[in-house]
Amino acid sequence: MSAPFRPRPFHSREPKYRRNGKIRAREVRVLDEAKEQLGVMPLNQALRLAQERGLDLVEIAPNAVPPVCRIVNYGKLTYEEAKSHKESRHAGPQMKEVQLRPGIEAHDLETKLSRAREFLEDGSLVKVALRFRGRELRHPERGMQVVEKFVAALAAFGNADLPPKRIERNIHVILRPLPRQQRGKAATPKTEAPSVSPRRQTPEVATE
Repeated sequence: MSAPFRPRPFHSREPKYRRNGKIRAREVRVLDEAKEQLGVMPLNQALRLAQERGLDLVEIAPNAVPPVCRIVNYGKLTYEEAKSHKESRHAGPQMKEVQLRPGIEAHDLETKLSRAREFLEDGSLVKVALRFRGRELRHPERGMQVVEKFVAALAAFGNADLPPKRIERNIHVILRPLPRQQRGKAATPKTEAPSVSPRRQTPEVATE
């Protein structure tokens, strides 16, 4: 006994543009290959014009009044748009963020440093952001010391175009990765967190 028939699932994939016989408007505004306007004309006339040129009539602005169509090679149009989209995605480095606190512990700082190094090694920009809470704002110099030491510890992988900047309760700085061939070449200094923990406290930070 044969197995019961099971229809394949149907996945509707609507094309990005309607073209040629799929265009529904009666009247359209027509552009040529160079995007020069040819004027408003009946759909049949626009289709005939595209056919005479051996090209497609592509509806590029369906919500316009009247809809705008372009006489162009449809395959070439979609290829160029896909290429442009791909290039725009890789036009610049991504921005990653690492958040710090004024009283960050040493092991937490090392974790943050490790993550920032990975971002820089991947070619991403790194935004280092420190936020003060409550009484921490009484000693903003401690937060600035944390950020400056953090930046110094990453000198072998990236550097800042501008020094750290404080705006109200926040300090931030953006690190730009070094050229790939230079990353990790210089020795990275060991960084201690300017923490208030009695187990590990640097004399420099304890001074007020």
